[in-house]
Amino acid sequence: MSKIFPRHCLKSLPVATHGEGPFLYDQTGKSYFDGSGGAAVSCLGHSDQKVKDAIKAQVDAVAFAHTGFLTSEPAEQLAEMLVQYAPEGLDRVYLVSGGSEAVESALKLARQYALERDEPQRRHVIARRQSYHGNTLGALATGGNMWRREPFAPMLMQTHHIAPCYAYRGQYEGESAFDYGQRVAQELEDKIQDLGAGNVLAFVAEPVVGATSGAVPPVEGYFKRVRQICDQYGVLLILDEVMCGMGRTGTLFACEQDDVVPDICAIAKGLGAGYQPIGAMLCSSEIYETIRDGSGFFQHGHTYNGHPTAAAAALAVLTRLTEDGVAARVAPMGAQLKSALSDRFGAHPHVGDIRGRGLFLGLELVADRNTKTPFDSALGLAAKIKAAAFDTGLICYPMGGTIDGKTGAHVLLAPPFIMEEPHIELICDRLQTALEASLPR
Repeated sequence: MSKIFPRHCLKSLPVATHGEGPFLYDQTGKSYFDGSGGAAVSCLGHSDQKVKDAIKAQVDAVAFAHTGFLTSEPAEQLAEMLVQYAPEGLDRVYLVSGGSEAVESALKLARQYALERDEPQRRHVIARRQSYHGNTLGALATGGNMWRREPFAPMLMQTHHIAPCYAYRGQYEGESAFDYGQRVAQELEDKIQDLGAGNVLAFVAEPVVGATSGAVPPVEGYFKRVRQICDQYGVLLILDEVMCGMGRTGTLFACEQDDVVPDICAIAKGLGAGYQPIGAMLCSSEIYETIRDGSGFFQHGHTYNGHPTAAAAALAVLTRLTEDGVAARVAPMGAQLKSALSDRFGAHPHVGDIRGRGLFLGLELVADRNTKTPFDSALGLAAKIKAAAFDTGLICYPMGGTIDGKTGAHVLLAPPFIMEEPHIELICDRLQTALEASLPR
């Protein structure tokens, strides 16, 4: 009997024995196409030789050195390379072990920055409903998914939430996409004024919303307006690219497509591609220099900050994405996959929206396409689709609560960047089989 404390205590899972390209295999030899990259993690698939070689070489040299005493060559090289490819203005890199740590670090850095600027009154964090920023308490408090927050609400710090940029559900009839984006962005300014401009610390958002809403992209002009508002009121813009970054949406940093630069950016998942746990927080030179020239000490840290083996893996991943051109495959392959999904499901009576960017795509499921009425949440539709797809040999990422944390359902797809054209038909065929087996008749 297993002594593992699993995610679901009453489920028995197959054992993963090996991976090859975009496929995982269990102990029976059954193959599964990793159509969600786990959770948008495995951008290079499961057998990249260059990354494996980098890990082995680093373990042979030095596996771990605590950053309270020493730095390491792979950590230094990774930071330099990330800044080289980051949007201009992001200048320093703080390496952590995953996305939640990256967001926690961003929040604490934002607060310390305010203190070092003699603005202790800046304490309020604003985010968006139906956002997800991690499962540690600070990140969970910042996220706007009510289902995830509810059990731990008494333990969470106070945060504030405004409407997401979710055109499929929020755009008025006759309203242009641009005007819709300006309208929902205005909620940020209204909330800042309500809280008192000098009291607001940061606004946190995912450039493309991932797990909770299913690859929801912003409309044109939304984030530019958000950036203007933040600048006007001295509020830090923190972009969470943990899921949508590192090439997933077609550019290395997702915010590049909206022509904005955050003050702080959180990345993870695709940074390590699953080969090692790693994440990073990038910040502007202004923020770094304020700390450097003030106390000189960021009052934060984790044991595995800048882990040399993890950094070596991420450096190899980033090299594969950039210098080897793997990330350049995302936009054209994503366009082909989205086109195929539209051809197969665009007129499906229960697929209301097909959306996303690059190889980060979502299908929102509805009971009625015309009214956009969601299915009854009691059906447990997302879980049924996940199980049915898994039976066919497709790993995908269905979630319930798409609209408000309780109602709605979607399927998220985030396959490895190394996928080939024949895999597109495989995804569509197996997803169609899963939908047919799961949707009410």
